[in-house]
Amino acid sequence: MSALATFPVPAPLPGDWVAVHETHIGVVFLVGDTAYKLKKPVDLGFLDFRTLAARRRACHEEVALNRRLTPDVYEGVADVIGPDGKPCEHLVVMRRMPEERRLATLVRQDAPLEDTIRAVAGIIARFHRTAARGPTIEREGTRDAIRARWQTSFDQIQSHRHLLGADTVERIERLTGEFLDGRAALFDRRIAEGRIVDGHADLLTEDIFCLDDGPRILDCLEFDARLRAVDGLDDVAFLAMDLERLGAPQLAELLLNTYAEQAHDPAPVPLWRHFVAYRAFVRAKVACLRYAQGDSEAAALAQQHGLLTLRQLQAGEVRLILVGGLPGTGKTSLSRALGEQLGATVFSSDRVRKELAGLSPLQRGTASFESGIYDRAHTERAYTELLQRARERLELGETVVLDASWTSASQRASATELASHTHSTLVQLECQAPEAITSARLAGRTDSASDATPGIAARMAQRVNPWPAAHRVFTAGTIADSLTQAMAYIER
Repeated sequence: MSALATFPVPAPLPGDWVAVHETHIGVVFLVGDTAYKLKKPVDLGFLDFRTLAARRRACHEEVALNRRLTPDVYEGVADVIGPDGKPCEHLVVMRRMPEERRLATLVRQDAPLEDTIRAVAGIIARFHRTAARGPTIEREGTRDAIRARWQTSFDQIQSHRHLLGADTVERIERLTGEFLDGRAALFDRRIAEGRIVDGHADLLTEDIFCLDDGPRILDCLEFDARLRAVDGLDDVAFLAMDLERLGAPQLAELLLNTYAEQAHDPAPVPLWRHFVAYRAFVRAKVACLRYAQGDSEAAALAQQHGLLTLRQLQAGEVRLILVGGLPGTGKTSLSRALGEQLGATVFSSDRVRKELAGLSPLQRGTASFESGIYDRAHTERAYTELLQRARERLELGETVVLDASWTSASQRASATELASHTHSTLVQLECQAPEAITSARLAGRTDSASDATPGIAARMAQRVNPWPAAHRVFTAGTIADSLTQAMAYIER
């Protein structure tokens, strides 16, 4: 399209016939049923639109890239002709979307959006399925590339740290480093699975319109192909972050769960949280830049996104949770409940011990105290295998719950070393209940992998090494009560 004058005169719309919206990198002029987007001649470090050629190139890139998702919205590029007959500016020309159908507007109105969110998740999953891939794109999905992106954002807000709070930024940097330091294997696996794509990279509720014939997803990132090379989960996490910011965490969870199902992506929950945190920090950075351009209201937005970043990183910590205690104290039941609550992997020493001995979980390994498959050699072998399995899952970003007695200080020291090596948060829980209750539980067991009897429990109690680092969970009541106690400690 060669000149703005070649476009038809826009038809009138109800409401504001003419309107203007401004962002940190552009201005959108709404005229009738048409939208014209102008690129600002700015250099923000991560983009440089100072030359006319750069803005022209970005306009054409924007149209081509966004037509991948919404070919019926992006009409082309118009050249604005100056008095000398030469182009003096370039504009992206789009079909105007109804303001009242913005996803952000509908979320704020508490409209019923579950079906819409499922539809959006499906569109994104299908888009990722056919998106461009390859070695150049995959390089942006490595652990070191992700770290570099975080570091770039940290560098770009150095002069604005006070907006977020220096303490908040410091904690964000620490938690980010902890997650990335121990997770090289996770990012390598994501690449091997083909999860890194040429995506959208700027999914926001303000740029999605919920029309009667389906959602329209607009405004992908066009100015840097490297920033558009993202993990598919990272891509959809941007929108989940925005839904969370708007006070709709249930919609954010629905989006991620539906995407994971549609994309056949069983990613660990901490990775979801990490990507949501990263996207929140990107928006915090953008708000800082807007503030520097004179938008005083952007300071509050920067703080909001900074706190959201921190909450997500804290919720996404990879944890090694030891659940110990004498037989009959309910540690297996609590471990299972924690696994369900946290989306964690649970390993049981009783099951591992039986597996190593060639027995089925419910097959009795009858032996007296500290003999047979319960002698010291078998016990050490079981704990070594337990920690090895935990290591593999921790390195892949999964929180792990280890269900075992943990009565030995040396075994707990090995677990502490593992948590440190994998940069995981160690949580130590010791289950306790009155002897009368534990004895009754042991006597009534019919479907447990444990072979412990009240007599064995009494012998073990004499060999327990004190566990001062553990938080005591009193398990005489219901499983729900035990879980409440444990989760209160974990979240604190």
